[in-house]
Amino acid sequence: MRPKGKPNAEVYALRKEALSLLENQAEIGNIELFYADETRFSEQGYVPYGWQFKDEEVAIEVSKGKSINCFGLLSRTNRFLYKITEKNINSDFVIEFLDDLSLNISKFTFVVLDNARIHTARKVKQLFKIWQKRGLFIFYLPPYSPHLNIIERLWKEMKQGWIKPDDYKSADDLFFAVNRICSAIGNQLFIKFSMCAF
Repeated sequence: MRPKGKPNAEVYALRKEALSLLENQAEIGNIELFYADETRFSEQGYVPYGWQFKDEEVAIEVSKGKSINCFGLLSRTNRFLYKITEKNINSDFVIEFLDDLSLNISKFTFVVLDNARIHTARKVKQLFKIWQKRGLFIFYLPPYSPHLNIIERLWKEMKQGWIKPDDYKSADDLFFAVNRICSAIGNQLFIKFSMCAF
């Protein structure tokens, strides 16, 4: 999926440089740096491409209807904080998650978010001062820059690799698989990130 537009070159360069500075501070242990986003896992399945032999018929059984949503924060060290819900994720959900986080941090913590409406809503920004007093800071990516958000790679890995075709047979199977995978990230499941991703 491609962004609908292109980032402003000057804004992009400035935000990218600022993000690199945060990465450096996180690497030496001065701050915690998380990349955040939400995604949906649906019974309809995720099949970006496929192939089969000429005389072979391949099919993935799927159902329509239920889906499960996940809001997560991921660090380059594979520390993964998340919350799963069958409800839609809105700004109130994001606020509750980040407010809980702000009460449980031991060092300055930066959360990188894209410019989705639920992330930039006025009610979210109204809490910035309170969160900053607790040591939590929000860093917005430049518009149209999903490639700068490393959690996108996690969602892709989950949907293309870690969730298996059999997991889509029922809502219960899918929800169990998502919960199992999320709890294993950073323990049994890892993504190797390059520190020079920018």
